Amino acid sequence: MTAAPTTAGVLVDRYGRVARDLRVSLTDKCNLRCTYCMPAEGLPWLAGPQLLSDEEIVRLVRVAVQQLGVTEVRFTGGEPLIRPGLVGIVSAVAALDPRPRISLTTNGIGLARLAPSLRDAGLDRVNVSLDTLDRARFTELTRRDRLADVLAGMAGAAEAGLTPVKVNSVLMRGVNDDEAPELLRFALDHGYELRFIEQMPLDAQHGWDRTTMVTAEEILAALHREFALTADPAERGAAPAETWLVDGGPARVGVIASVTRPFCGDCDRTRLTADGQVRACLFATEESDLRGALRGGADDAELAARWRTAMWGKRAGHGIDDPSFLQPVRPMSAIGG
Repeated sequence: MTAAPTTAGVLVDRYGRVARDLRVSLTDKCNLRCTYCMPAEGLPWLAGPQLLSDEEIVRLVRVAVQQLGVTEVRFTGGEPLIRPGLVGIVSAVAALDPRPRISLTTNGIGLARLAPSLRDAGLDRVNVSLDTLDRARFTELTRRDRLADVLAGMAGAAEAGLTPVKVNSVLMRGVNDDEAPELLRFALDHGYELRFIEQMPLDAQHGWDRTTMVTAEEILAALHREFALTADPAERGAAPAETWLVDGGPARVGVIASVTRPFCGDCDRTRLTADGQVRACLFATEESDLRGALRGGADDAELAARWRTAMWGKRAGHGIDDPSFLQPVRPMSAIGG
């Protein structure tokens, strides 16, 4: 791989894209077992010594913010709320100068209890995953009877001021694809911002099948039957979601069509796994190790240089439509959203 140019202060790739949004996985573990993500028995989790410590995470985030121009940090998992040091990590990142915007993607279990502490620590907002409003269906999908806890977590986040509370929903054919209007109505009633996400080939079982994926066009068609949607006049920028005004606004609904309407050309994301690997793309088949360098005594300048080199090698697109596409070995729970 050709080394990155010594451009100070940015994470730029060969195509001129600049990464300013850092996704940090805090753990590969999760307290749900969603059928489209992992098997019922779970997965072989990372051993404790493989995981970055709280201090190592904060240091790498500091390098990203202060030396590489990152302006937004989102903590993910697995399920980040089960990371014991989460509040302290958020507090340390919020104390950085310059201060990045800080968000969290979660399944919502335990959020009602933690939301006030996270807000006090400096968290700005949350994304909560919710694929169904039906308790029996939720239990079947996640293999856990925890819908009430997720709904309580969303309400607790809103009450704590972690707004806008964004809701991430994945629709699956023959499972919950009839719920698009109901999910949107729920979000509108509670003041949440709904984002539908096309199911992506990131399951541990490698069972993803494009023919069973509910597409953006199908989602929008279902919504159009009950709502008036108009194109959002706001500039999309590097946001992954295309958004529409609902019944004239101001409420919006979004669709993240990673498969059928890829937005790779505007991607501004870089990812750090819970074991300290940089991933230039969610669908990358290669990673760059920062943990080894960090524990081997590398200073911040070397860590930044390694990160720049990793991002310089980012491909033009994820290539899902290419016959040669290979699904990443690591599932979403190990990569982090």
